Amino acid sequence: MSMTPVTAGAGSLFARDPRTARRRAAEARFRAYGMGAVLVGVAALLLLLSSVLSSGLGAFRQTQIHIPVMLAESALDPSGTRDPAAMRKVTTIGYGKVIDAALKDAIAQAGIALPLTDAEIAAMVSKEAPAQLRNKVLAEPALVGGTVQVSLLANGRIDGYLKGRVTMDSAQLDRNVTPQQLLLADEMVARGMMSRDFNPGFLTAPDASDLRPEAAGLGVAILGSAYMMLIVLGLALPLGVASSIYLEEFAPKNRWTDLIEVNIANLAAVPSIVFGVLGLAIFINFAGLPQSAPIVGGLVLTLMTLPTIIIATRAALKAVPPSIRDAALGVGASRMQAVFHHVLPLAAPGILTGAIIGLAQALGETAPLLLIGMVAFVREFPSAPPEGFFDPAPALPAQIYNWTQRADPAFVERAWGAIIVLLGFLLVMNAAAILLRRRFERRW
Repeated sequence: MSMTPVTAGAGSLFARDPRTARRRAAEARFRAYGMGAVLVGVAALLLLLSSVLSSGLGAFRQTQIHIPVMLAESALDPSGTRDPAAMRKVTTIGYGKVIDAALKDAIAQAGIALPLTDAEIAAMVSKEAPAQLRNKVLAEPALVGGTVQVSLLANGRIDGYLKGRVTMDSAQLDRNVTPQQLLLADEMVARGMMSRDFNPGFLTAPDASDLRPEAAGLGVAILGSAYMMLIVLGLALPLGVASSIYLEEFAPKNRWTDLIEVNIANLAAVPSIVFGVLGLAIFINFAGLPQSAPIVGGLVLTLMTLPTIIIATRAALKAVPPSIRDAALGVGASRMQAVFHHVLPLAAPGILTGAIIGLAQALGETAPLLLIGMVAFVREFPSAPPEGFFDPAPALPAQIYNWTQRADPAFVERAWGAIIVLLGFLLVMNAAAILLRRRFERRW
């Protein structure tokens, strides 16, 4: 039997006919479209990150005034006993007078001669500075009677000038700062009396009033978010995983379980503000829980996160091959032993990933928190758990919203800085999800 060799002619597999050329051209165009979409997405991400960083990094640096301050005993400790209880009777007003006199003397000794009144010189310092100095003296009463070098917060407008937010032209139209004060700031910077330094208070200090934006911090908001995440982790993770295991491994397949699965999928698509209305109606109006408390925020976010964790956990359980279950049952294991000793360990990476992604989603939610009052102005740190769960405290997203509603531009800068902090937490949580998946992943 003879075979006819295939030649590169008409109908040959080796000849590139017009149809093959069109198919290859279409594939090349599709690859180009895909690469273009990836490049557009990366460019948009870089643009977003550059905008956030350029607008918010300034919040991590704050202008400080470095001057020597004479802590006169007659002004700060009239009793002369160095007893902190007696020294607490001296209010921030007395410390403010000490700072004003010290700043005026430091400017005179530096040889700076500008036409400024005593009130304009005093306004260079933040209204938070007297409280700073008072806390320092009460912590170390032995400082009274001597001269100490201190670093005090500068006024928000002066800080804005050094950051380029305030100009000479805008100062002429601003009643909170004058061009002469800006000229004084330039002279103080040139003499080392003023500088922009790292601002740890942005991460540790509580919020501040509209009169002292330079002192506002995220300390209470970070603690409030941490308390809420503890509640969500303690409620949503065990409830979500237990529900998923039952629905996927033990529940009978009938119309009731089908109805439950459909409703879980629908709950995952419900707008978050609906959960806020539900929390307001049930947890606050009906149950009587306090507004602006992490317990209410945690319960609302638990309800919102449960569908996400259930769906992710069920997907992880379905990804385990049926042969694992069959092999365990075949050697005499019970249904529960097969699930908890074999299926669940193999599904753990997906379950942990889904749980962390659900927590990250809850951390960034704002709308439900606004409805339950977590946007309130709170300066006091909450107590340690469990009492602290019922103390008022804002959350990071609500604090960002709060700052964007304030008139002073310094709060807007802090809002961008808080966005950087929030993105940092989300980045850490997503990195943890990836590491946990790789750590516990098993291949079969």
